[in-house]
Amino acid sequence: MILLSVGTQFPFDRLVQAVDEWALRTGRTDVLGQIGPSTYKPKAMKCFGLVSPDEMRDFQAQADIMIAHAGMGSILTAMELGKPIIVFPRDHTLGEHRNGHQMDTANRFSETPGVFVARSVEELLRYLNNLQGLLAAQNGSRAELARLADNLRSFIGTAHI
Repeated sequence: MILLSVGTQFPFDRLVQAVDEWALRTGRTDVLGQIGPSTYKPKAMKCFGLVSPDEMRDFQAQADIMIAHAGMGSILTAMELGKPIIVFPRDHTLGEHRNGHQMDTANRFSETPGVFVARSVEELLRYLNNLQGLLAAQNGSRAELARLADNLRSFIGTAHI
């Protein structure tokens, strides 16, 4: 299963539409999308707005691959679970977020094994058309990625803002 997650605060129609149109074009019926307050209505993928954290964790555990905005929670969860993730950061210049922090987050994780950053719809489609390659290319063991994710969560949890 492919799990798309865009968070709950803002719509992210550009990502939802790109994934849905890809699923429609390729005949993929195994795409599940957490699309938040999206105004785009998917035609090919099953979708929902919000679920409980436990339900979301179950979907993440079942996924073979994850696609998400550049939210830290999504990235760290994928790393903990040893799941490859395609990260598609929101672009604040397109009004998708208040500032450019998602681009910064994506840039920081761009060299992390198992994290594949797409900065354009074209890049996203290249990754989607090579899912088997992404699964095979995921370097680093699950234990190593989980340890890194735990360390990052601990660091973030102790940061004083």
